[in-house]
This record gives sequence, structure tokens and C-alpha cells, in this order.
Amino acid sequence: MDRVCWPYFDPEYENLSLRINPPRVSVDNSTCKDSTLVKVDSVNKPGILLEVVQVLTDLDLVITKAYISSDGGWFMDVFHVTDQQGNKVTDTKTIEYIEKVLGPKGHTVATNGVKTWPGKRVGVHSIGDHTAIELIGKDRPGLLSEISAVLANLHCNVVAAEAWTHNMRVACVFYVNDDTTCQAVDDPIRLSAMEEQLKNILRGHEDDGKAAQTSFSMGLTHMDRRLHQMMFADRDYEAGGVTGDIDYAPSFRPIITVDRCEDKGYSVVTVRCKDRSKLMFDIVCTLTDMQYVVFHAAISSDGPSALQEYYIRHMDGCLLDTEGEKERVVKCLEAAVRRRVCEVSENLHIKLKNPYYFSLYSSLLIIK
Repeated sequence: MDRVCWPYFDPEYENLSLRINPPRVSVDNSTCKDSTLVKVDSVNKPGILLEVVQVLTDLDLVITKAYISSDGGWFMDVFHVTDQQGNKVTDTKTIEYIEKVLGPKGHTVATNGVKTWPGKRVGVHSIGDHTAIELIGKDRPGLLSEISAVLANLHCNVVAAEAWTHNMRVACVFYVNDDTTCQAVDDPIRLSAMEEQLKNILRGHEDDGKAAQTSFSMGLTHMDRRLHQMMFADRDYEAGGVTGDIDYAPSFRPIITVDRCEDKGYSVVTVRCKDRSKLMFDIVCTLTDMQYVVFHAAISSDGPSALQEYYIRHMDGCLLDTEGEKERVVKCLEAAVRRRVCEVSENLHIKLKNPYYFSLYSSLLIIK
């Protein structure tokens, strides 16, 4: 039998360019009078823009302006950021954290080779002393209360929860543990019973053509990004039936266009909408998950309005050529913008980190 020999491949070769040209990060409070400038220069790699924006938004910083350039092998970004009160970022610990996380030692490589970044994590079967549960289905009054009752009957505490609704669909992530031991729930029989009962609750009494889903293990990812992915996979951007009749207020309706930049070879996505925190994250997250690469971008705010332009190509280098593809991008970005907007009649975005308040909120939903 012939012996087959394979060339040796150094597993550290992938990180060679980062070691030769480590990321440079600076936090500047002197150049601009009303915002802090965060400058990031690094070797370009897939997903780096989302990683940087994710770090800034997880610190609850507001990106008022940004200039992105990542054409070629280098990534150069400038972000104008403030805190939630519109002030410069002056806290020493926050500045040091930004410089550390986005700098050369900002990410680590786990034993399985997966790079990890700080942030809200979700989706692992058991995370420390709690279990993550992901749910998606049709939204209806009292749903959270019924889910809470099922978990209580199964002797589970709700440690924290996040839920988004859009177009009458709901995506939830619950962190639960055993109400006696306060440890993660890992009994397969108990988890199977929990999954079946939660599916029955989500299924409800009406069939809207979309299956309810319950999961305990969907891989490691960022909380808000995971909720976007769940809603995107559920195709919440496809309005139909009751949702198609909803008349959104003008202030909530984003204006999104897709054009071609012939001389540079890019598709240009322009988003005009009401400005809010995490808007850039939601858009970049959606474009990334749709397999588009952002090469250049210009982000600005004018009072209550935001204008964001993204120069993109598909990962294979192709532009958005067909009308169907352009329409899909517009619908997906519109859904990404709306998911985090609170509209009294239809949208819900909650984040609860206390079991008592979760039970109280669920009870109020019954009264509503």
C-alpha cells in the first residue's frame, strides 16, 4: 500500500499577519469637542467590522459618526462615540478596556481553535450555572406568562431573559437553572420534557405555516446577534396575513435603497431612518449574516435622523445584480432596524435579569 504524505501546515500561520502587524487602537478625547474618537487600524479579516462595532455597543456607547475603509489587506476605521447621555467617554476603565479588547491581545483562541470575544453570549447547552433555551414561534398575548408557568412547573428558575418580536413572530432566549440546586439543568429526560412542553406552548391553537422551535444548543455567539439570526432564519422579514396590514408610523419606517457604484465596483446600500443606539450594529450584523462584505461605509447623524451608507459586495465578489436580491436585502435590513424599535401595537423588546421581575412582567401580560 502506497504511503500518502501531506505537506505540513503550521496552525499558527493564519495568525502570522496579526503577529507581524498587530492591531493599533487609540482613544482620542482631544480632537473632537463633543465626542470621543476610537481609531482602529488592523490587518483586514472577515467579520472584523462587526467585532469592533459589537465591542462598542456592548459598552452601551452611541456611535454618532463612523468612517470605514477596509479595501485591500488593511482595515482602518474611525468611530465618533459618546455615552448614553451624549458625553465623551472619560472613564479610565472603559478606555483601557477598549484598547485591550480591540488591541493585539483582544481575542483569545480556545482549545478548539474558535476565537472568542467578550460580549453577551448565548446558545451553549450549559453555561456555568445555567442552561440557555432558545425559542421562536408565533407571538400572542400571554405567551411569556405561559412559558414562565411551564418553566416553574419544571422547577426551573429564570435567571435572565431577552425577547424580541416582529411581524407577529417572537424570538426568546432564556437562562434557567434548577430551583433547588441553582445549577444548570442537564438531565436529558427533564430537558426532553421541557422541550416538548415549550413547543406545545409556542404552537398554540393556530397554524400560521411556520413551525415553532425550541433548542438548547445552537453554538456560541453574541446575544443580540443570535436573536437577529433566529428572526432572520424564521423569515420574519416576509410580511403576510395580519402583519401585512400593519400601518407603521412614518418615524419608524426606514428608507432603504440599493444602487450600483459602477466606477468602483460596489453595491451601495443607503439607510435613512430615525437614529437610535445600536443601529449600526443591527445593520452590520444583518449584512454579515447575509454573507456580504462591507468595504467602505460612512455613518452620520443629523439630530433625530441617521444616514448610513455601505459599499458592499457578496463574499464571492459579486454585486447585487438582480432585483430580487436587492429587494431581499431591503426587506432584511428593514426588519433588522424595526426589531429593536418599540411600537406599542406590535413590537416587543424586553431584557429581564431578575426572576422576580420576570414573573411579575409575565403576570402583567395576562392582565394586558
